[in-house]
Amino acid sequence: MFDLEAYLTRVAMPARPTLDSIGLGRLQQAHRFAIPFEDLDVVLGRGIAIDSESVFAKLVTARRGGYCFEHNRLFLDALTELGFTARPLLARVWYAATDVPPPQTHTFALVTIDGQDWIADTGFGGSYTPVLPLADGAEAAAPDGASFRLESTEQGWMLLRDGDPMTTDGRGSGEGFQPQYSFTLATVFDADLALSNHWTSTAPSSRFTHTAIASIVLPNGFASLIGRNYRRRSGTDTTVGEITDPRVYRIRMSLLFGIDLSVEDVAALGLF
Repeated sequence: MFDLEAYLTRVAMPARPTLDSIGLGRLQQAHRFAIPFEDLDVVLGRGIAIDSESVFAKLVTARRGGYCFEHNRLFLDALTELGFTARPLLARVWYAATDVPPPQTHTFALVTIDGQDWIADTGFGGSYTPVLPLADGAEAAAPDGASFRLESTEQGWMLLRDGDPMTTDGRGSGEGFQPQYSFTLATVFDADLALSNHWTSTAPSSRFTHTAIASIVLPNGFASLIGRNYRRRSGTDTTVGEITDPRVYRIRMSLLFGIDLSVEDVAALGLF
């Protein structure tokens, strides 16, 4: 059984959210403020289990972070326990302009409230995606000031972002709205999630199998640690640098991302 009170404590919500779009947005934001995005277990070769019990044990009980298949499994379980109507979707993440569709390596939630569909996403590590109504041209602003827009396409839907690249994980961005991920509303089964999670956590061409990533949403910004490169934007304050000492890496991971790594873990990441 899902321990809702333990989850709400983990995301620092003093009370249950209301079962409307406002409550959905508050819960998503609280989740992302509290639980970091990270792929360290992938890089360390430990595998990623995405069943409800394993995800809860890691992200809530052990107070670790995770990547999209873990975050949004936990979030969907919480939504269901609260009484929301929600189901998973799969998406293709567009890292650069290309005519070749990328694989479906991202998952998030489709939530239906009073007949209106919304997208909610606690696991997009590249930036913070606010809750959006599923409507062509719908827009919303993130805490860092970036704008997001949904557009209907011949293939389904595309999420776009227009904002400062300093409040992303460092991926390239251009002027105006840039593609983030595309998706359809096709039913996603547990087997589909298992297959996408397996590819994302094991394929040599997946960025997660060779790049240590951690990120966290700040009240008015974003911080990330990609390999040894650290980026932090909070309001107008910006910090960028390269970490060259494994001891500093461990401290940064602990103090900002809440991830406590052993000396052996850091050594196994192969960064120094």
